[in-house]
Amino acid sequence: MVHTAYDTTELVKGCQARIDAVASHSGKLFLGCSDCSLRIYAPSSVPSDPSSDHEIRRGSYSLERSVNSFWRRAPTAMEVSHTRDLLLSLSEWVAVHRLPSLESLVAIGKTKGANVYSWDDRRGFLCVGRQKRVIIYRLDGGREFVEVKEFSVPDTVRSMAWCGENICLGIRREYMIMNSITGALSDIFPSGRSPPLVVSLPTAELLLGKDNIGVFVDQNGKLRQEGRICWSDTPTTVVIHRPYAVARMPRHIEIRSLRAPNPLIQTVVLRDVNLLLQINNCIVAAQGNSLHGLMPVPIGAQIVQLTASGEFEEALVLCKLLPPEDSSLRASKESSIHIRYGHYLFDNGNYEEAMEQFLASQVDITYILSLYPSLILPKLAHTTVHDKAESTESSSQLSRQSSEASDEMEVGLATQAQLGELDEKETKKMNHNALMALVKYLQKRRSGIIERATVEVTDEVVSGAVHDGLSLSEPYRLKPKPSAKRRVQTHVSSVARETATVLDTALLQGLVLTNQVKGALDLLKGMNYCDLKICEEFLKERNQYTVLLELYKCNGMHHEALKLLNQLVEETNNELSEKFKPSMILDYLKPLCRSDPMLVLESSLYVLERCPTETIELFLSENVPADLVNSYLKQYAPNLQSTYLELMLSMSETGINPNLQNELVQLYLSEVLDWYNGLKEEQRWDEKELSPTRKKLISTLEVISGYNAESLLKRLPNDALFEERAILLGKINQHHLALSLYVHKLQSPEKAVGYCDRLYDECLNQPAKPYSNIYLTLLQIYLNPRKTAREAQRKVASVSQMAPKPANNKLRGSRLSKKVVEIEFAEEARFSASGTDSGRSDGDMDELSENGQSQAQEGSKGIMLNEALDLLSKRWDRINGAQALKLLPRDTKLQNLLSFLEPLLKNSSEHRRNYLVIKNLNSSENLQVKEELYKHRKAAVKIDADSMCSLCHKRMGNSAFAIYPNGKTLVHFVCYRDSQRIKSGRSGSQSRRL
Repeated sequence: MVHTAYDTTELVKGCQARIDAVASHSGKLFLGCSDCSLRIYAPSSVPSDPSSDHEIRRGSYSLERSVNSFWRRAPTAMEVSHTRDLLLSLSEWVAVHRLPSLESLVAIGKTKGANVYSWDDRRGFLCVGRQKRVIIYRLDGGREFVEVKEFSVPDTVRSMAWCGENICLGIRREYMIMNSITGALSDIFPSGRSPPLVVSLPTAELLLGKDNIGVFVDQNGKLRQEGRICWSDTPTTVVIHRPYAVARMPRHIEIRSLRAPNPLIQTVVLRDVNLLLQINNCIVAAQGNSLHGLMPVPIGAQIVQLTASGEFEEALVLCKLLPPEDSSLRASKESSIHIRYGHYLFDNGNYEEAMEQFLASQVDITYILSLYPSLILPKLAHTTVHDKAESTESSSQLSRQSSEASDEMEVGLATQAQLGELDEKETKKMNHNALMALVKYLQKRRSGIIERATVEVTDEVVSGAVHDGLSLSEPYRLKPKPSAKRRVQTHVSSVARETATVLDTALLQGLVLTNQVKGALDLLKGMNYCDLKICEEFLKERNQYTVLLELYKCNGMHHEALKLLNQLVEETNNELSEKFKPSMILDYLKPLCRSDPMLVLESSLYVLERCPTETIELFLSENVPADLVNSYLKQYAPNLQSTYLELMLSMSETGINPNLQNELVQLYLSEVLDWYNGLKEEQRWDEKELSPTRKKLISTLEVISGYNAESLLKRLPNDALFEERAILLGKINQHHLALSLYVHKLQSPEKAVGYCDRLYDECLNQPAKPYSNIYLTLLQIYLNPRKTAREAQRKVASVSQMAPKPANNKLRGSRLSKKVVEIEFAEEARFSASGTDSGRSDGDMDELSENGQSQAQEGSKGIMLNEALDLLSKRWDRINGAQALKLLPRDTKLQNLLSFLEPLLKNSSEHRRNYLVIKNLNSSENLQVKEELYKHRKAAVKIDADSMCSLCHKRMGNSAFAIYPNGKTLVHFVCYRDSQRIKSGRSGSQSRRL
């Protein structure tokens, strides 16, 4: 990278002596010559711009004044303090003169023989190196230098420079950092074969020379990460003039960039230069009797040169140096350079770096997308031309600043020729790396664009709401509801939303083309503006069905999504069958269960056939209305209706409503009746045989209670299904009939006892429920089997014959219900509710007497005495013993009742003993309380002459007194009576108020 950063001009020509030191003040050049004279040169032409009086201008300078013998010895260094108008010089010693009169202020005698010094103009500190000493002075009052510190050093100081509070010294061939307060020295590194060279940077850091390398260090001597400058030869002097470093070589002056990797910028051929330093706005080089000036080329012109030669990074660095007043120009120039740099990188295959440049240029994304002609983008209603306008404005401003500015600097939209080249390079630019770079670029630009588009949508919604609020006075009109099947596409009416649509559409295509399916899904799951039609066709062409499903989902197109999903799952002969499974349909339906249950039911037929359990669990877990699901299954999948209701019942016995409970039982019963009719026709029916469905029916009848028992009884055959009939009779409180069926029809005393146990437990949990003497009913059935069998058969037949009429006759229905209730009441009247120790009514006594006589007459004909005795022995604690003994036959042996009477009497004796113990304990407690009362009544109170009334606070004297229950509070009896009267009066008045 080589361009013209400085123009060389000869400022002074033909000086009478060699120039050894140079300084500048008020636009004039002060030359310290080898003949110890000071010569002052002024510009030959009068400056047209007054603001440039203090700058070195192009052109020759003429001698204005010459002061002979200004120093005793030729000066080695000289500089001007512009803030204080002082001229500092080093010849025999350090001398200070006032400017512009050149009045001698001070000559620091202690610095005689000094070979180097460093001036800190900001703080007014002067550091002088003399032999093996370093002396620090402070300028006091503008006329005196006060010595501050003096330190010893190992050897003569060759070079020095201030770096903050420290001083960097070049001693022998070493660099050291000295603390200006303590004088402590710390080594940095050796300077190599060349003499030490210390150069101060504007940032208070240092550039140290080591042969032909310049090393950057901080104020403490630590190496910086910026690297180093590699010169072509060992420099004698280095001058820092941002953004360049200028070095004096034996044969030329070399200019390099301060930015890594510090490339060579320019070479100025000036041989035998004996002095190089910066003065104001330029760099001067003394060459014998002549003085040359390196005048910096305007930044704008340098930028044009660098851009034209493809040095974009260096051009961008120079843009930062443009004056603050040209901020708009700088922004437009930077944008143009970024665009050209991006094109250069893109054409060379550096796609990610190119996108970084495009991102920095803030160019419209449509411009970037034009580099990818294979991407399908939506048509825009609004065309953004702001980039082109800015480019034109930037070009005009640049032309005003520099005549050397070129139209190549500005970049607008792609020309037709460029578009043709893009078509030719389409294959190259649409490769994977290019698309990956585009995706990253769009993702970085997306947040800001989506935010602006969302703000516009929000503003439109708010405006619409305000408009609707203002139009409330208009006549009410029914507005059609928007369809829920498809998400309404946002009407693109603004640049921001158009840009968002273009961006998201291109981003989705880029993600898919680079196999970033997860990224595409994440894009669609969030807020997006993807064009539906373009993305749909694009995804179908590339068989990206997973992404297409998410596209449908985010647009509310659930019908289309489920249709596609069913189609993909059904295609079992292609490679998609392993990827798409019925469970995916369930996952898709899950979020829709609450928002659109009908759509869920309509779309679940396929998975109902293949995954019935999972589908029904989905309905249950997402709380889809049970009645709706049941009706739908009843119509389209009746074979799954019972499965659904079973699962509902297994999840919660109380979670299924009575209608569905009745529906489930009716389904079971229908299947059991079909099974029964088939076996009966084949004459293979066995009452004890239980099919799986019959087991479910019996278990369900016992567990739930929300079904209609009367309607189920009408469907049962008279000669079969006695266990089901017994359970249903128990549900309508026909317990006597139910037990008769268990004993006589099913011949299963165990089930009869289990029935009594369940009823007894229910009575304990629900005290208001009758039939706590149900065991006596079973005992009666055992001891009078024939009569109970005949009565059971007659009543069962009467209940079965009362079938409901199909006509809607409420009166007949009520009468039928009344008959059933009368039958139930008749059974309840025989044995009223009573506890274990409760007595019987007169009717019960007569009936029991009659039963006892009939049993005595019949003797042991057909009675189930063993079952009765077994019941008494096992349930003695739940049966009233006196009533049970009256039911037994008179000829029953006492030995057979031993297992019943023994625990019963023991329990009775135990209860009696417990009652006596409790009685004695209560008596003892009563005596203790009385004893405690007597102790409290024995309390003594001493009243003397000093005793005071707690109410009137007067002495008790010989008056009648009263004592409060605490035994300490004494009051006059009169005071106590008055206080009680006041309290009673207050309570009376409050009651009257109420």
